Amino acid sequence: MSRTAFASIPPHSACLPDFAAASCPVSTRVPLTPAALVSPSAHATPPARNASAGTRAPGTCRAPSPLAAALLALVAGVLLAVPPASAETDRALLLDREALDSIQSQAFRYFWEFGDPDSGTAYEADFGWEIRPVTMAGTGFGIAALVVATDRGWVNREQAVERLLKITGYLIRASKPEWHGAFPHWMNGKTGEPFDFEDGSDVIDVVETAFLVQGLLMARGYFNGPGAEEEFRTQATKIWEAVDWQFFTDNQNAGIFWHWSPRRGFLGLRVKGYNEALIAYVLAAASPTHPIDPKTFNFWYQSPNYRKRALFGYQIEGAPPGGGPLFTAHYSFLGLDPRRMADKAVPSGYFIRNVKQTLSNREYCTVHAPRANRYSEGFWGLTASQKPDAGYGVFSPLNDQGILAPTAALSSMPYTPHYSMEVLSFLSTRLKDLVWSWFGPRDSVSLKDDWVSPHYLAIDQLPIVVMIENYRSGLPWRLFMANTEIREGLDRLGFFPPKLQDGFPEAVVTRLLRGAKYRDDAHVIRRHPDSGLYTVPYFLKEGGRASFSLMDPGEPAETELFKASVSAGPGSNTLSMDLPMGNGRLLNLTMTAPDGKVHTLPLRLY
Repeated sequence: MSRTAFASIPPHSACLPDFAAASCPVSTRVPLTPAALVSPSAHATPPARNASAGTRAPGTCRAPSPLAAALLALVAGVLLAVPPASAETDRALLLDREALDSIQSQAFRYFWEFGDPDSGTAYEADFGWEIRPVTMAGTGFGIAALVVATDRGWVNREQAVERLLKITGYLIRASKPEWHGAFPHWMNGKTGEPFDFEDGSDVIDVVETAFLVQGLLMARGYFNGPGAEEEFRTQATKIWEAVDWQFFTDNQNAGIFWHWSPRRGFLGLRVKGYNEALIAYVLAAASPTHPIDPKTFNFWYQSPNYRKRALFGYQIEGAPPGGGPLFTAHYSFLGLDPRRMADKAVPSGYFIRNVKQTLSNREYCTVHAPRANRYSEGFWGLTASQKPDAGYGVFSPLNDQGILAPTAALSSMPYTPHYSMEVLSFLSTRLKDLVWSWFGPRDSVSLKDDWVSPHYLAIDQLPIVVMIENYRSGLPWRLFMANTEIREGLDRLGFFPPKLQDGFPEAVVTRLLRGAKYRDDAHVIRRHPDSGLYTVPYFLKEGGRASFSLMDPGEPAETELFKASVSAGPGSNTLSMDLPMGNGRLLNLTMTAPDGKVHTLPLRLY
């Protein structure tokens, strides 16, 4: 990549003000162009296709699903004195929807068109190796992405199940008794033999196996028909029930060992928080055949890297130093619904925890990082990815080398939808010719070093598909959490619903550095791309009638934009508002709870 090409990218700045719509003087929102997402760069060379994986490419977006139609009808209130949406704002909503369809379908192609032809599994990367290893984690992520693709009509059910049966058949044939139901990190897609992951060719990886099983259980819940779908469910269950999670504790009840070698035994590293591997303990406790003793899970908490910390303006529960890389808020939460999970270390819940981790990572990038890194509101997100020396690095605020991976912000869509969409806009407009190719944006980018990775990684590209879907419809979360085994496993480990106070605790407010101190600004939201509604979560310990009012304090008469009176249940609820696209002005939302107490939330609508 030439230095001249990178010179045209703006330096560390406030999200492209020259792109701001003239009708929205306060907003810096950039309408997305779906054509920019569908077509790869002109200079890109398509990778070799996997003909046996199926030839139908993801197509245009489907008609609105029943869920989307239902959401459109669930407007919780009465719109007051608001002019109808203009053609421009309606166009912006449509472009958001089409942009998400495009990025999801393109990232899915990595699995669908570039999978291993013999096993159907996902290649670790598109490296030009003579023998490419297939990855168990990437395959689990790809299976979850295949569920999304089927539900959105990019592939049909018959094609999807044919691919799934190829994968499960390969896994069952390849499995060996000495693996105790788990699988290596990498495998040879043709022979089924382990592929050396720099730690010996016989090493079994429990965490990779957990990511694989997570995807299988998601798909098992979705493909619920007879015939081939029933055959797939039988094979998926066989793989799930074969994993001897208790064996991987070495009968010590002091954590799960990450790696096991049939020749050398357990290799020392045990799974300890906080990292990406929470799903391994949940599955181990949920197993219907080989469950661990719940006491084993206590080891997860025995780390100084698992406590409450103040990081770049946010108080984050269960946080490692610096907050850690963003993939720790993604991998286990492709299936685990963080909105329904809290524990003794994260009593306010993993959703709030993950939102604050993402916001703190963004705040570091946009405010505290070296200006030479050229981060901005449209270019942020530190996670693990490739780096210029052809290696792999785990990047965070404590290890920032100026390298960002698009998956960091894009897979954070359920947590920070507006801010993540700003990154998608930047990548698909200003950086499109530099970073975009056949499967979406490349793995990683450094504007500081004028470098773009020439490759894709399965474990970075495929979570984009699944996490965006969790934002749009929640389908992956619903499917995984519908497993009775998973809910019982969470109970066994001591998880409970988040302990929240009445008001808007899940509507995390962005904090801004004013002088030497951080101060609350507002909860920033964007219209949902499928329903067209603004949504705000609120919490009531006891149900009853709640009243809402949205005011614009900037108007001379403090205009009321919206009001509603709704019957709310105890626990978490969602307020939906049918309003035209906002311009980012500061608004005030108030809720009068059933007990008469008033709760206020500052809002910025985009």
